[in-house]
Amino acid sequence: MPLIDVRTVRVLITIFLFAMVLGFFYIAYHTLVAFLFAVFFAYLVAPAVSWLEKWTHSRGIAIGIIYLLLIGLLVTFFFFVGPQIGHEAQRLSGALPALLERVGSGQIAEQIGAQRGWSHTTRDQLGALLAGHRGELLGIAQGVGLRLAAVAKESWLLIVVPILAAFFLKDGRAFNDTLLSFVHTKPQREFLQGVLDDLNQMLAHFIRAQLTLAALSLIVYTAFMGFARVPYALVLGTAGGIMEFIPVVGPLVAAVVILGVSLLLSYPHWLVLVVFLGAWRIAQDYAISPRIMGRSMELHPLAALFGVLAGGEIAGVLGIYLSIPVMASLRIVWRRWRLYAEKKRFGPLNEYAFGADIGTSR
Repeated sequence: MPLIDVRTVRVLITIFLFAMVLGFFYIAYHTLVAFLFAVFFAYLVAPAVSWLEKWTHSRGIAIGIIYLLLIGLLVTFFFFVGPQIGHEAQRLSGALPALLERVGSGQIAEQIGAQRGWSHTTRDQLGALLAGHRGELLGIAQGVGLRLAAVAKESWLLIVVPILAAFFLKDGRAFNDTLLSFVHTKPQREFLQGVLDDLNQMLAHFIRAQLTLAALSLIVYTAFMGFARVPYALVLGTAGGIMEFIPVVGPLVAAVVILGVSLLLSYPHWLVLVVFLGAWRIAQDYAISPRIMGRSMELHPLAALFGVLAGGEIAGVLGIYLSIPVMASLRIVWRRWRLYAEKKRFGPLNEYAFGADIGTSR
């Protein structure tokens, strides 16, 4: 009997390598995040680059033209709209400390209650409740401020991501061929090629659909709140559109922020705002989003919710945003692996396109 079991050694080596990979991911977390967002940005502009490449006959020139157009659009946007957004954001940030002080002291209850016709008893009870939880409320506000500061520290991604994306756009096909070259058997090559094709289609559709939904929410929020004369409508509408990028949690946070700021600033028509936010959420989730997003994710709601919660625990806001495509990617790998295993056991099966069910050949 051999002193060393070969199978046991292989298992231990596999576990060690897996632990090394996880350790590398943990250490290089920020770098990997930059590369992930660069891939997303590349998927976003890839259709325009491919279309322009047909006319220029050079992918590098097409990428340069698209980048110049994007820079021009951003400069134009910030030249006309940016100053107004910055002015409103500065005013709101300057007013927040006084608003938080009024909430912590319970004065806000007296003010809102007087406007709404509440009884003195109700106003006193609500004011005492707020004053009694002053420490907790200030702690929540400080926590939100720290989260915003942490997000602001990631502003370097705005410069690094487009630069990295340019390399993915130019050499993405070569990366795909290089990865396939490491696989030598035909069944394994078919498995890897199928996974890459499905991931490519899913991510491209997901990124463009998310951008469309976010832009639509930004326009609707800003237009309605501007028409209804909600204070700081441009800043709140922009925040609501950005929050649309964060699955599940983002829209809820946007609604809470919009309502909270409106109530703190004594906006009189808050009930109309509640009805609008509820109606828009229903329209977005059950009418607009299914048409734009389609069946590209094909995730059960429980799987999506698990991914969002787990992503938030692992990587915060970035983890929440990446949770849905990561869960969809795992589903793609699982379905392709099932097809690969069935081929090894029973012979060739009908290929399935992304979004279709796996079926046996007749």
